[in-house]
Amino acid sequence: MTLTVTHCAPCFQGEWVWVDPGIGVPIGARVKLTDTGHQLLVDDEGKEHKLSQKEEGSIRVMHPTSVEGVDDMIRLGDLNEAGLLRNLLVRHRQGIIYTYTGSVLVAVNPYQELPLYTADQVRLYHGRRLGELPPHVFAIADTCYFNMRRHNRDQCCIISGESGAGKTESTKLVLQFLAAVSGQHSWIEQQILEANPILEAFGNAKTIRNDNSSRFGKYVEIFFNKDGAIEGARMEQYLLEKSRVCHQAMEERNYHIFYCMLAGMTAEQKKTLCLGNAAEFSYLKRGDCIVCDGRDDAKDYTRIRTALKILAFTETHCWEILKLLAALLHLGNVSFEATILNNMESSDVSLSDHFTFAAKLLEVQPAALAVSLTYRSFMTNRERVSKPLNSEQAADSRDAFVKAIYGKLFIWIVGRINSAIHKTPTNGPKYVRNSIGLLDIFGFENFDSNSFEQLCINFANEQLQQFFVRHVFKLEQEEYTKEDIVWKNITFSDNTDTLDLLAVKPLNVLALIDEESHFPKGTDVTMLNKMNRAHAKCNKYIPSKNTHDMEFGIRHFAGVVHYDSNGFLEKNRDALNSGILKLIEASTNTLLQQLFEKERQVSTLSGQFRQSLDSLMNALSKCQPHFILCFKPNDDKKSMVFDRNLCIRQLRYSGMIDTIKIRKLGFPIRHTFKQFLQRYRVLLNTTVCDPKTVILIHCRSLGVHSIVLWRFAHINFFFIDLDHMYLLLLGSFLLLSVSFNQLQLGFERLQSTIRGRLARGRYLKELAAAVTMQSQVRGYLARKSYKSKREAVTVLQAHTRGMLCCHLRKVFLSAQERMARERSAAELQQRLEDVLSQSQEAAAKPEPVSEQEMVETMFGFLPNTVAVGGREGPAPEGFEDLERTLTVPENEEFSFTKFSALHFQGSATYSHIKQRLRQPLLYHEDEGDALACLTVWWIILRFMGDIAEPKLINQEPSAPTPSQNNLGQRQNRRLSNLVGLDQVLYIRTQPQIQFNFALSVLVCPCRDEIYCQIIKQLVNNKNQNSSLRGWVLLSICLGIFPPTELLMQVSLNFLGRGPSSYGPYCAERLRRIVANGERGEPPCWIELQAVKTKKTTQVSVALMDGLSVSLPVDSACTSAEVCQALAKKVNLKDIYGFSLYIGFCEKVWSLGSGGRHVMDAISQCEQEVRRKGEEEQHAPWRLYFRKELFTPWHDSSIDAVSTDLIYRQVIRGLKSGEYHSEKEDDFVQLAAMYYYVTFGSAISGENAKKVVEECITTELIETKSQGKLIQLVNAAHTQGPYINSRRSTDSVKGDVVDYARQKWPMYFSKFYEVTQMSGPPLPKSNFIVAINWNGISFQDEKEKKLIELSYPEVTGVNKSRYGQGPVQIFQKCVLVSFLPSFLSLATLRGQFLLQSVDAGEMADLIQWYLEGLKERSVYAVALQDVNKQGRSMTMNHLITHLTDGEYSPARGWIKGTNERTGNTGAISTDTVLVLPTLEKPSDTTLVRSPDQKKTVTQNAHKREEAISPVSLKEFALEYFRQPGKEGGRGAQARGAGREKLWAASKEPIKQPLLKSLVGNTDLSHLAFFLLSLTFPSPILKYMGDYPIKQVRQPIELTDQIFGPATQHVPLQDEVYCQIMRQMTSNSSRYVVDYGWQLMWLCTGLFSPSQSLLRYTQRFLESRPREPLAADCLQRLQMLLRKLPPHQVEVDAIQQNSNQIFHKIHFPNDSTELFEVTSTTRIRDLVRNIAYKLILASADGYGLFMKTPNKVNFKSLSQLFGEKKKHFQATGHCFSGAPATMPYLVIFMRKLWFNVTPGRDLTADLTFHFPQELPKYLRGYHKCTKEEMISLAGLLFRVKVDTDKSQFVMIPRMLKELVPADEMKTMSPEDWKKHIISSYNKQAGITLDEAKVAFLKGICHWPTFGCAFFEVKQTSEPSYPSIVQIAISKQGVSFIDPKTKELLVMHLFNRITNWSSGSTYFHMTIGNLVKGNSFLCETSLGYKMDDLLSSYVNMYEMQRQSVRPRNNSMFPT
Repeated sequence: MTLTVTHCAPCFQGEWVWVDPGIGVPIGARVKLTDTGHQLLVDDEGKEHKLSQKEEGSIRVMHPTSVEGVDDMIRLGDLNEAGLLRNLLVRHRQGIIYTYTGSVLVAVNPYQELPLYTADQVRLYHGRRLGELPPHVFAIADTCYFNMRRHNRDQCCIISGESGAGKTESTKLVLQFLAAVSGQHSWIEQQILEANPILEAFGNAKTIRNDNSSRFGKYVEIFFNKDGAIEGARMEQYLLEKSRVCHQAMEERNYHIFYCMLAGMTAEQKKTLCLGNAAEFSYLKRGDCIVCDGRDDAKDYTRIRTALKILAFTETHCWEILKLLAALLHLGNVSFEATILNNMESSDVSLSDHFTFAAKLLEVQPAALAVSLTYRSFMTNRERVSKPLNSEQAADSRDAFVKAIYGKLFIWIVGRINSAIHKTPTNGPKYVRNSIGLLDIFGFENFDSNSFEQLCINFANEQLQQFFVRHVFKLEQEEYTKEDIVWKNITFSDNTDTLDLLAVKPLNVLALIDEESHFPKGTDVTMLNKMNRAHAKCNKYIPSKNTHDMEFGIRHFAGVVHYDSNGFLEKNRDALNSGILKLIEASTNTLLQQLFEKERQVSTLSGQFRQSLDSLMNALSKCQPHFILCFKPNDDKKSMVFDRNLCIRQLRYSGMIDTIKIRKLGFPIRHTFKQFLQRYRVLLNTTVCDPKTVILIHCRSLGVHSIVLWRFAHINFFFIDLDHMYLLLLGSFLLLSVSFNQLQLGFERLQSTIRGRLARGRYLKELAAAVTMQSQVRGYLARKSYKSKREAVTVLQAHTRGMLCCHLRKVFLSAQERMARERSAAELQQRLEDVLSQSQEAAAKPEPVSEQEMVETMFGFLPNTVAVGGREGPAPEGFEDLERTLTVPENEEFSFTKFSALHFQGSATYSHIKQRLRQPLLYHEDEGDALACLTVWWIILRFMGDIAEPKLINQEPSAPTPSQNNLGQRQNRRLSNLVGLDQVLYIRTQPQIQFNFALSVLVCPCRDEIYCQIIKQLVNNKNQNSSLRGWVLLSICLGIFPPTELLMQVSLNFLGRGPSSYGPYCAERLRRIVANGERGEPPCWIELQAVKTKKTTQVSVALMDGLSVSLPVDSACTSAEVCQALAKKVNLKDIYGFSLYIGFCEKVWSLGSGGRHVMDAISQCEQEVRRKGEEEQHAPWRLYFRKELFTPWHDSSIDAVSTDLIYRQVIRGLKSGEYHSEKEDDFVQLAAMYYYVTFGSAISGENAKKVVEECITTELIETKSQGKLIQLVNAAHTQGPYINSRRSTDSVKGDVVDYARQKWPMYFSKFYEVTQMSGPPLPKSNFIVAINWNGISFQDEKEKKLIELSYPEVTGVNKSRYGQGPVQIFQKCVLVSFLPSFLSLATLRGQFLLQSVDAGEMADLIQWYLEGLKERSVYAVALQDVNKQGRSMTMNHLITHLTDGEYSPARGWIKGTNERTGNTGAISTDTVLVLPTLEKPSDTTLVRSPDQKKTVTQNAHKREEAISPVSLKEFALEYFRQPGKEGGRGAQARGAGREKLWAASKEPIKQPLLKSLVGNTDLSHLAFFLLSLTFPSPILKYMGDYPIKQVRQPIELTDQIFGPATQHVPLQDEVYCQIMRQMTSNSSRYVVDYGWQLMWLCTGLFSPSQSLLRYTQRFLESRPREPLAADCLQRLQMLLRKLPPHQVEVDAIQQNSNQIFHKIHFPNDSTELFEVTSTTRIRDLVRNIAYKLILASADGYGLFMKTPNKVNFKSLSQLFGEKKKHFQATGHCFSGAPATMPYLVIFMRKLWFNVTPGRDLTADLTFHFPQELPKYLRGYHKCTKEEMISLAGLLFRVKVDTDKSQFVMIPRMLKELVPADEMKTMSPEDWKKHIISSYNKQAGITLDEAKVAFLKGICHWPTFGCAFFEVKQTSEPSYPSIVQIAISKQGVSFIDPKTKELLVMHLFNRITNWSSGSTYFHMTIGNLVKGNSFLCETSLGYKMDDLLSSYVNMYEMQRQSVRPRNNSMFPT
């Protein structure tokens, strides 16, 4: 090597110098001194070179920056080719492949894997400025992403370089980085990434220079939404090298897909396609290279199939693709035999299996295929001519066919990919989204033989080079010239001349090729001759050497390339033989036909390519470009080898030197003046500096610092790179300096304040010291004075005590003697009393009597018809304690002892006595009541046998008074009026009379006194007979009336401690009487019988069909309970109107179906019998079940049972004469119907006779002859409509019922006795009111009608009791049930005020009829005049309500038709009154008086005066648009006025209120959303001011109101204004209430703007009485939400509740309600739940939304009420009917870290145990037999606790104790034995301890806390097809589900990417370059995705929490 050195300073040992090795570029060398002192140079290659003394003095020293290399070559001191080349060399040897040249990245292919592309590297470079970290492709990618988001401008990254330089890998890395920083892990991202393996398989091949060379160009455009997330992509392909399918150079391969297919297909598939190995096919072995080192074709095939699945290629698609590829391979093996046909060369297809299979796979006829390949068809002037082809031409035809198929297939695959990844924006055509384009196109190519493809490829590279030159050099320098910046132009390599030659100048190369291609006789020779002639003088064109030479050359920017023109025209024409096209049309292969569908195409291939290239360049010109220059270090694809010659050539043609110069000397950073002023205004003294109005010098003088190196041009500021950094630093410094002055002033104020505070502190200390000193002095003086006074007092006290002691001694001695005498007398008296009491007890002690005998004795007057149960004989041994007497503890809250101490009078005690009381136990104001209570005490003592019976005085019973003859009208009297002390002696002593008299006192109002007396006598009652009688009496009382609230709890407590024979029985009677109300009559005979047996009584109820039903009743049973029980027993569904009747002698009266007591009615009957002197048990009463009332809308077809009972009742009533008619025909018609029901269509005289006898009354039969009636019935039956109709008997029964209902409404009525208090005059004031389905009738006692009212005439009904109504008559009443009540009945004839004890029942019945009729009515009357288009009506007009569901009455609108005008339209319910009628009302019922109209109007405007005057009027003057004429229907007819935009109106507005939204072009894209607020506004619809044509859910309207506003801020004020407008001066309370609901929802979504906020606050503050006003005011300051209100919020406010409670479910099946608000975030709710549950930490827990389809995790940062749109797709949407989806919110542990069983007991029991147990039982864990037995024992204890009797159930419980897959390892009995043994060993632990022990037993397993997913996979052949994936805090584990062996575990930092689709989950393990792809099929991919993201985010947050913060402005 000859070294040439240049003169330089002397060098020293170790210095680096430049030497020239003779290759044209100096290289580096290091100076080394020898032992002799001579200098040697050791160059970069390690070679030593001696230097002469002359050469030693001329060595040029290397700049320090070139010694070690720099990141950015702009900073090189040796700015020349040698410096650049050595910098790349040094960094290449250091393993650093990336270097900056300004913002251009130079990437040198390392030809080896480097650890530079991990997920950690992605996170490291994301968000960092360019140059902050070492050069990296990720830095360029992040710069693209950052600029796109910051400037909202599309970006593009142009990756250029020679083939094999690494362009494809760089493109993939950028794409993967963008997908990673997008952060969504969405399926669309994965689809975009997976497009690369498919395109590489079909478009890449091994070449000499590159093992994965892209043989096509592609431009990938990735689309991002406004949040920076990827939402789609589009790919464009350019010029696939189709010739490679048929021909490859030596050491090159065909496209990868062929080799992958043959290596990866199954044997069965290959057999089907008749395929073998690659060496068998001609197309695959022409390059003599079958295997590519470093590639695994079989594994790649699996990856390709995976990618096809991800990109939605179906199995059918894949198989069709394989068929075509196989057909191409078979076609390649087809050979042709030369023949002679008609003296012309021809050829025939050599018969072979390949040809046959090819035809079969192409689905064409073999003969047709042979003809199309061996003949060529073309059109002449008149006909189509076929010309035979020789064997060579036939082979070319075959190859053309194959290339066409493959090329079309590649285009089709790209189209399918685009259909999967390119989604059209759904937000409308105006939706703007940004994109980043990645261009990976073929590099510059120069082979030994270059053809037409190389010409096109190099032309594309020339275009890209020109784009680079233009962007870097031309535009840059033109901008400087335009801005008058002093600049010396830099010369650079410009390839404009080459582009002119190729495609710009007239007769350019490509144009000439196209021109010659259109000539039928054009050949490659004629084309070449034309090019030689046209461009012979062009220095860029190298013509062919001679006429026989077919080569020409072009001087490209990268060097000279010689092209072989042979085949140019054929390739450019790219046309198929017409015969082949016909063959394709005849094929049945669907995919083949799709590939060749006719499309409009450019005629030539070069034309197509130029068109695509022009489109590409146009797209690139609209983007901000970024450049990556890829360099090849050598042609041998070897690592650590650096070919200087190759690299310097790439440096030269890339223009790197010139790039560095212009980047270093130029101004790469520029801003417009506005941008500069906005960024650096802190550098200026003022902001008034406009270059258009202020001179340049003045503007520059405004700068604070003049040292900034920038140029101020006409409109732009230009900075050099370092100046830009300096400005940023200076700006920060000046911001700090400006803030420093403010801080200094603040510190001065702070100092003064502190000094003042210190001074005041010192003053206060001194003041406190002075006060302390004064207090001490005063204290000393006070103590001294006190001491002297105390000594004086002590002396005085001593003398006084002495005198008192002397006096007290005398008094004490006398008192002691008196007390001793009294004590001895008391002891004597006590001994006497004890002796007397013992003798009395001995005399009174009865013989032992059993309880049964005592009861029999008490109820001896009852016959022994029912066995009586009781306690007979002594109690068994050991059960004597149950026979205890009652002893009430004294320390209980509701004990009788405590009650007596608080409420009893005098010295009365709580226990049993036998003496007469001197006063009642409780206090009574009335003296008569007090006397009655004492009498009651005397009766109770007698009944219980505590005192003897008095002597009987004979007296004849008095005759009954007339008042006693009226049943059902007995009024209760006070006991003091019934019983006097003088009457006591005349009470008979017979038990029956005594008992009945005792019960007669139970109507006494002093009920608590009675209960207290009875309970007192039961407490500590040692007499068994007396105690039993007391319990009997108490049970009877509890069946009549309950105690008051004062005594209720005491009574319950007492009964709960009573004896087992009566305590529960009495408690149940008390419960029943409290539930059904008190009784009004004493007990009847059957009740006493029930008390005797302590069982329910059976009564028989007769039905109208002759059957009787036996039902159990008790003392408190009501008619409603009997009716319900009976209806259930006979399966009666339509129960309304059926009542219970009681019959007695000749009378039958109704007990109704309400709260009347059945026993009271029976008691009245027995009393009447007793009054007559007969026995009560023989009282002839009966119970019946009958129809009493009909509804106006009665339908007999609803319930056949009901219809049959009514039918039987009607027929029975006809016969008995109960139902009477003046018309004989009524009886005949009903008899004819009965005839048909009974005998059908048969006609018989005997049948008619039976009908007459069973239907017609005897009176009518006697009046009319029986024969005549038989004849009439027969005629009616024969001529009736039923004989021939074959109607069912049930329907005819219904006709009978309807006939009776219509004819006899009075027979189906309720009757009430009333007294008229006021109203229109009637003949009588006391009369009877009859209410039935037809109306209301007033009639006298003779059933003469006084007045009849239909329901449309009734306008109102009201009820009131005494003291509440308009009149008050009585001053004091005994019982509330008999208080006088009033009924106010408002009618068109006037208002009636009626008094009746049943006024409440009457009002309820009438109101129920009115409401039911209104619900079903279609008639209404107009209350006011309305004159609007389509809705014109006059007052009192009849309106027919059309119930077609078009409008919702609940929203205030109905659809109606004016009967007079015929107009139909929407009518406000405020303007009409719905009439309660089912038939068209008469005209008289339509007339409403002016007073009634006035009343309705007043009710409608009752809130007008309460409306606050604060409105938006003031705000409207400034911000609202100008008001116009009132629009709407009928406006012109009324004489329209100006709109009040700030006040409510029912007319829809036609444009927004805010003038900022009217006609604003900047808001034109909101036009669609503005329409949703107008024409008409959904606000009007929600509030009810506008009719809704269909019943819509409130959530639909709230979505329409708030949905657009949450997405577009300018609409938010408009929503506020429209809501407040409709709430201002709105007379409808209904509407205003709904307006407040909208305001409440609105304030929880977003706040008004600052201009509107003040008015909104005033609007709310001025309405303090509104329930929601204060809450709305508070919600105004909440955060901004992104979505409309949730269904829960709307439902809550619809229920007038501003509190939202949501049920949260826990894994242990417990639930709890938690309050949430509109702005509650998931994170806050999680913490609140954890705090309430007292969990140790909320970390790791989360909320899950469970729907019928899936379980979704809710993000911690998400608002709880925020509804997800993908969830709302099945719930609510902006249009269409909503579908409600049920869901549950579950709180459970999600991330299992820091989980130690036993540390947090609540978490273990509530979450850990119930979450881990199912995993264990499903067999997910690997465990030993001993562990399973131990755990089974613990689980058994959890199930049964200590109940060892459950041991026998263990075999049946195994699935709850043992893993499912391990149950068969032992027999059930063996499991039982082992589990029992384990259970016994664990004795003594509680259930909670057993659960914790279970967790401790499994927590050491590696799979503890894992989430398991069973998936199906085909990605890894070594794994089973079904794999179990376990995700835990350690990472992602793959487990064999059968053996439970761990296959592999991947740490989270090894997982670079993952995503999930609807049925797939994908994961990439390893780095971004050579990562392993894993695809599995599962429907739970979304859960795996979420769980994986959560764990990765958790670790990332932990890393960030410990990572030191780095200031991005001052990088380290």
